Amino acid sequence: MNADPHLITTPVTAALLRGALDVERTAYGLLPHRLPAWARRQIPDDQLAMAEAQPSGVRVVFRSRATTVELDTLPTKRAYRGLPAPADGVHDLLIDGRLAAQATVTGGNLRVMDVTTGSVEVREGPPGTARFAGLPAHDKDVEIWLPHTETTELIALRTDAPVEPLPDRGRKVWLHHGSSISHGSNATHPTATWPALAAARGGVELVNMGFGGGALLDPFTARAMRDTPADLISVKLGINVVNADVMRLRAFVPAVHGFLDTIREGHPTVPLLVVSPILCPVQEDTPGPLMPDFDGGTPRFKATGDPAERAAGRLTLTVVREALARITAERSADDPHLHYLDGRELYGEQHYAELPLPDGIHPGPEGHRRIAGNFTRLVFGADGPFRYEA
Repeated sequence: MNADPHLITTPVTAALLRGALDVERTAYGLLPHRLPAWARRQIPDDQLAMAEAQPSGVRVVFRSRATTVELDTLPTKRAYRGLPAPADGVHDLLIDGRLAAQATVTGGNLRVMDVTTGSVEVREGPPGTARFAGLPAHDKDVEIWLPHTETTELIALRTDAPVEPLPDRGRKVWLHHGSSISHGSNATHPTATWPALAAARGGVELVNMGFGGGALLDPFTARAMRDTPADLISVKLGINVVNADVMRLRAFVPAVHGFLDTIREGHPTVPLLVVSPILCPVQEDTPGPLMPDFDGGTPRFKATGDPAERAAGRLTLTVVREALARITAERSADDPHLHYLDGRELYGEQHYAELPLPDGIHPGPEGHRRIAGNFTRLVFGADGPFRYEA
C-alpha cells in the first residue's frame, strides 16, 4: 500500500457513506455498520455480529472529475477450516449509476471458522488498496460499493481531482430486511445481489439490512428499522427462523406481529411489504435445524428435523408462508399500506427447475438476477405496492 504523492487525500467520513446505519472509529479508520451501536450491544451471537459488519449495500459516494481513485482498506475475510481460502471481495465502482470498474484488495485479516467445534481463529494481515484508473475526466457521480461478504475498514480515499459530497438526487429510500439471500450469498460482486439489482432498476436508494443467518425477528432489528428514515420498506421473513429452529408456531405468530408493530411505530403509513421465503426444497416440509454438509469439498445444507413434528408446531417453510399470509391479510384490514408477496413468485418451482440452488439454500448469480427481475416487475411495476413511489 504505497500512496501516490500526487493524489489528493480526502478523509473518509460518514458523510461519504450511504447504506450504513452507523460507523465505528477503529485503530485503522472507519468501520461501517448496518446496525446502530445500541443494537449491536444486544446481539447474542457472533454470527449476526459478523453479518451486520459486512457492508452489503454500503457504498462510498462523491462527485469528482477524478480519473484515478484509490481506496485504502483493511478487509477481514471469512474462511472455513479445511476448505480453500475465499476469493478476494470485489469493489464495484459506478459512474452515474453504471458499473464502470472493479478492483480487489489483497491481504487483510482472515477469520477462520471450524464448523465442527465452533471455534474461530483470526489471522491478522496488512491493509491494501482498491485502485481505479482511466476514469472519464468529466464531472460525475462516483459510487464505490464495498464487498458484501467481508468486513471493510475504510482508511483513506485518494483522487487526482477534488472530491465533493454527492448531492441528494431526490430518490426514494428503500429499507429492506432479510436473510443471507438478501445479504447476497453466492452473488459474485456487491451490485449483483438481488436487492442492489432491484434498487437500480426501481430507481431507489438501498439500505440493505439483509443479515446472513440473522433474520430472526429480533426486537432490536425492528427498532433499528423503526428509527431509520425510509420511503419504502420490505421485510423478507421466515427462512432463518426455520433454519435455526429457534421457535414454534405459537411464538412465531406474535413475534411477527410485534416486529411489524414496532416498524409501524416509526413508519405508520409507509408502504410495507412482507415477503415470505423463496422456494427451498430441503426446508419446504422438513423442520430445522439446518446443518452444513462439507462432504465432497463443496458446502451444502440439509434439514435435520422430523416432518412428523409439524403437528406440534415445528416450523417449515410451508407453515411459515401460511402464517405470514394470514397475518398480513388480517392486519391489512386496518393497514391499507401493508402488502404481502409469496416468495415463490420471486423464485419458485419453475425457477428451481432452470436454476437450482447451488448449495441447497442460496441462489447462484443468475438466481439473484432472476429474483431481482421478478421483484422489480411485481413490486416496482405498474401494479406493485411500490409503484407510485419508485
